[in-house]
Amino acid sequence: MTELKRPTARTCERCGRQEHWDGDAESWRVTDGEVGQRFCIHEWDINGTFNPVGE
Repeated sequence: MTELKRPTARTCERCGRQEHWDGDAESWRVTDGEVGQRFCIHEWDINGTFNPVGE
């Protein structure tokens, strides 16, 4: 059976906010206090290079 991989980190391309996936809370969490801009409409670095299909 093929396992699907999930991203574990993401960065906003506009303000630099960095987040990581918290499996216990099942949500994204800010990494190291990098909150970015308050009113930014975050554009995450998702560009099609991540392959979710595991080996």
